[in-house]
Amino acid sequence: MPSSKPILVTGASSFVAIHTIIQLLEKGYSVRGTIRSLSKEAEVREAVARFVQANDRLEFKAADLEQDAGWDEALHGVESVLHVASPFPLYEPKHEDELIIPAVQGTLRVLRAAHKAGVKRVVQVSSVAAISSGYKDKFRTFTEEDWSIIENEIGAYAKSKTLAERAAWDFIKGAENTNSMELVAINPPLILGPVPNKNFRTSVELIRTYMLGQVPGVGRIKMGLVDVRDVASAIILGMTTPEAAGQRFLCSGGMFWLKDIAGILHAEFSGRGYKIPTFEFPSWMVRLLGLFDKKIARVTEELDRDCEQSNEKARRILKWTPRSEKEAIISMADSLIEHGFV
Repeated sequence: MPSSKPILVTGASSFVAIHTIIQLLEKGYSVRGTIRSLSKEAEVREAVARFVQANDRLEFKAADLEQDAGWDEALHGVESVLHVASPFPLYEPKHEDELIIPAVQGTLRVLRAAHKAGVKRVVQVSSVAAISSGYKDKFRTFTEEDWSIIENEIGAYAKSKTLAERAAWDFIKGAENTNSMELVAINPPLILGPVPNKNFRTSVELIRTYMLGQVPGVGRIKMGLVDVRDVASAIILGMTTPEAAGQRFLCSGGMFWLKDIAGILHAEFSGRGYKIPTFEFPSWMVRLLGLFDKKIARVTEELDRDCEQSNEKARRILKWTPRSEKEAIISMADSLIEHGFV
């Protein structure tokens, strides 16, 4: 039976957080969400209400990752903390600290407030970007034992996720954690699945670009993906599974070539007038174009890398079972059509 104490979800207006709140409410929990401004409350409530009628068990507090104000009040009397909030930009920032400082300091701010409030467990939503970035291997299966190599050029987002998760583990294992508060890290790859509202997300950009036919073809690049509903279920399993304490979980639905992702969209939507590119550019051509275009140059290192992401640990310990990639891809495209994004 769920506790009568609320579960705190940080960054409650985000793609992952909204789906997590929906599943918590469906399971009978009371939820308290943090948002930077309470002006977003109505929008989040409306998105949640489309899936579950339980707004009487949902409350919001204003709290910003970059400020101390509001966190003590937000944490008062909560059972567990699901730390979902973290900046995820569409473009590389002018300076990496624009992402790194709020990610690291925000994580520590949440952990310290949770510790002060006597919270037993925090689940941190990290990323596969904290596991697999900075490697040059052409063939490798990534697991939770791997950490991104920040000494290599890995981009500000991957660096922010790696440093934020490392800071969290250092806090948990350090002298400050006098209450033996527990930490669980959930590390998803690219998150697809149904977009719950019109609040536009970075993670939809790949599918939106294909649906609008904005690129003539795809590179030979393989990427991990997972359905947002499965990320939400992994977060909740991370909260409720006793054996999860002190563990990180790579929650990937699998690795797929861009051509296969485009092919799934083409098969489903070409009959409805969407011109989805399925042509795969030769890698030499992409590398050549990368000499003249910085955005293309950033992906050339990923060309022809045939790596895998193991979700064995999440399946074994959390008893987690992800949806198929087809369902994740098509449900996101359907929701983009529904909200008028494409």
